[in-house]
Amino acid sequence: MFGEKYLRFPADFPNMDVEPFLRETDAPTGRAVEFLDARDLPPPEPLTKTMNSLAELDPETVFVQLNDRAPKFLFPKLDDRGFDYRTVETDDGTVTAIWRP
Repeated sequence: MFGEKYLRFPADFPNMDVEPFLRETDAPTGRAVEFLDARDLPPPEPLTKTMNSLAELDPETVFVQLNDRAPKFLFPKLDDRGFDYRTVETDDGTVTAIWRP
């Protein structure tokens, strides 16, 4: 997906420290992580890109969205699709970790 800020890496990837985000959200650790930096994306792109990624999410992967605001329209969609998720506010923005139970 050219031009999009997606990263896919194991949880111990040396150049991106996602563990603090995952710890704060109580998301499962030791899984691969798919990351979307949505802070610069206008609505509804963060929602659209997140839902498209989740449609193909491996059951052993945690999806992490970093946003400049709480993704309030995302939560009902996650509930409807049976995902577990946690959202926390950090100095970097709003972090939402999403995974399959």
